[in-house]
Amino acid sequence: MAVPAVAQSLPRVFQLDAKVLAAQRAHPDPELLKLAQAEANSAMKVPPQTIVNKTKTPPSGDKHDYMSMARYWWPNPDTPDHLPYVRHDGQSNPEINGIQDHEELTRTDEAARALALGWYLTGDERYAEHATELLRGFFLNKATAMNPNLEYAQYVAGLNTGRDAGVLDARSLAMTVDAIGLLSGSKSWTAADQQGMEQWFAKYYVWLTTAKNAIKEANTPNNHGSWCAVQLTSIGMFLSKTDETKKIAERIREQRIPSQFDAQGMQKYELVRTNSFSYSAFNLEALTTVDEIVAPLGVDLYKPAQPGAPAILTGIDALLPYDAQHPWPHEQIGKGMEGSLCPALIRAAAHTHEAKYAEAEKRFACKQTAITMLETMSDR
Repeated sequence: MAVPAVAQSLPRVFQLDAKVLAAQRAHPDPELLKLAQAEANSAMKVPPQTIVNKTKTPPSGDKHDYMSMARYWWPNPDTPDHLPYVRHDGQSNPEINGIQDHEELTRTDEAARALALGWYLTGDERYAEHATELLRGFFLNKATAMNPNLEYAQYVAGLNTGRDAGVLDARSLAMTVDAIGLLSGSKSWTAADQQGMEQWFAKYYVWLTTAKNAIKEANTPNNHGSWCAVQLTSIGMFLSKTDETKKIAERIREQRIPSQFDAQGMQKYELVRTNSFSYSAFNLEALTTVDEIVAPLGVDLYKPAQPGAPAILTGIDALLPYDAQHPWPHEQIGKGMEGSLCPALIRAAAHTHEAKYAEAEKRFACKQTAITMLETMSDR
């Protein structure tokens, strides 16, 4: 059943197109509705998550502080105590699974957005109620809430208690920002919930813009800096810091993208990785995400900083020839690399309306979700 569009305002979302959402709420595409309901029904099975149940305690002594181990760092075979850990890029140390804060944060963010979208399109209050329960449990309830910082993210045993690369762990927070915007107007989401999340993100934004590790991450020239920009821009928009957000976007177009891509679209900071295709695509996913977020500010990251300069499409075009039948000529130790390009491909197809990107979606076997359908409907 179609739900009447809310007359007074569009949803405050930033990765998604608010106008498309409102139109779909009034007259939903049957396939989109089917996908959104299926994804929301799946998210209904996700129980409330909390980081306070971990067995290890951060150096602060407070289990409300987020904590994770660096993925590619392993015990040192050359020292009696195996410290400090040593890096093996692209090889995940199973020890990281002993701390589940990253997985619980990601599950909360992903499920909350799926549920919020399900409620927005269908009006089924069960979805909004469960999304609210998940967000309250992870961010708001005093007994279980995460403190708004990442001081102890991706620590390396024997070297540090947390590092700049750990900021990457919270990239899914951009989903929560949109979930909050979609839930507005539901019976379950209260003014106190809204105020609580605004306060949480305001504190986290201060940490993200002032903490040593966060500042270093924002200035990292590879995909880490790009994903930090996803957080800065989505949260900046949520907090109505539009001037700051626009400056970040302009720096990305004028400085970050030209420094990351050569004239052929290859990414020097990602080619040094053992999974160089996957990380090149991962960086493109971040940049296309930022473009979606800042589109209302009039900054187009697909447009080159100067005529002839590399841009997002230069990077996507550089990866296009290398599907499952055409091996990537650089190091890639992980299998199934092709799917990693899909988020950027889908957005490029929607942004340009060029057939080659839509055709590439088929070659790379990109899967359709409610979110990708909405992205293809967007005209921004």
